[in-house]
Amino acid sequence: MANFALEVIRLGFSALQAVSPRLAGRAAFLLFCRTPSPRPKGKKAKATHAAGEARLASAERFVLRLAGGAKAHAYRLNGGAIGHRKRYLVTHGWGSSAAYMADLISMLAATGAEVVALDFPGHGRAGGRFLHMGLAVEAIAAAGERFGTFDAMIGHSFGGAALMVSAAGLIPDATPASCERLVLIGAPSEMAWLFTDFGWMIGLRPAAQAALENEVHRVSGRRLEDFDVGNTAGIIGSPVLVIHAEDDKEVSPAHARRYGAAGKSVRLVWANGFGHRRIVGAAPVLGAIAAFLAGDADEEADESIKKDAEIIPFFELPARRAAL
Repeated sequence: MANFALEVIRLGFSALQAVSPRLAGRAAFLLFCRTPSPRPKGKKAKATHAAGEARLASAERFVLRLAGGAKAHAYRLNGGAIGHRKRYLVTHGWGSSAAYMADLISMLAATGAEVVALDFPGHGRAGGRFLHMGLAVEAIAAAGERFGTFDAMIGHSFGGAALMVSAAGLIPDATPASCERLVLIGAPSEMAWLFTDFGWMIGLRPAAQAALENEVHRVSGRRLEDFDVGNTAGIIGSPVLVIHAEDDKEVSPAHARRYGAAGKSVRLVWANGFGHRRIVGAAPVLGAIAAFLAGDADEEADESIKKDAEIIPFFELPARRAAL
């Protein structure tokens, strides 16, 4: 947020929580869930978005209607009942969309698999400006109902966390997603830190902060502390590939380490040098995902990915389209 706008917001919440911490918490939750404009800003983002949309131009498009009038949007490549093929689901991060995941989506489609890529509510072609974890998990459930069971699910950032929450069945009213393999790229392992940082940013005092966090329970049926890898990893027996960069400035690498320590079925790969956003289009990362989905469990392959990511600058890679 711009400094002036943030100061105005802080003043507003200072006054509101003095009157009613509960109302301040509810207002803070609505602000927390407001999504950025889907219109790309800046030359680079516009070029990246346009290129991604062009690569998805041949995809089928679907509207997935959710509870309360919300909508998600889905792209599908290689659809139709033409023999047996794998089916993959791709989910994006906060403020992103399927268009920014086009390198990954194209790589998956090139294997011949049916690929479904979501735009969550408030993102991409879905419309609206509102999203929370419950809605994201509803969108994932709606995709499963529309397209069938997925062999693997691949998610970046918030989208990766939503896949874990979905697969663990943490949202009471949403059908849990099931898959044989799960890929998490730059994904958070718990959500409490986001609410703590947000509350600090807008100047919430303890009572209003508690009211903000209580809104999570009201809309999702779960407490904020429930959204933690400690409550999901033990439920999921399928192999999980976690890819993260130690130079990620948006989601701390500590989250990846928590995933890595969560169970023997979790494999952790470091893709250093690609940060939080470029990682979804980096050639070594795409190669690691392709090998994992093909069932390659070679530990040496993991180590070579780490080395490649450390020594090959992103701008020298063939797939160098930045992903937001």
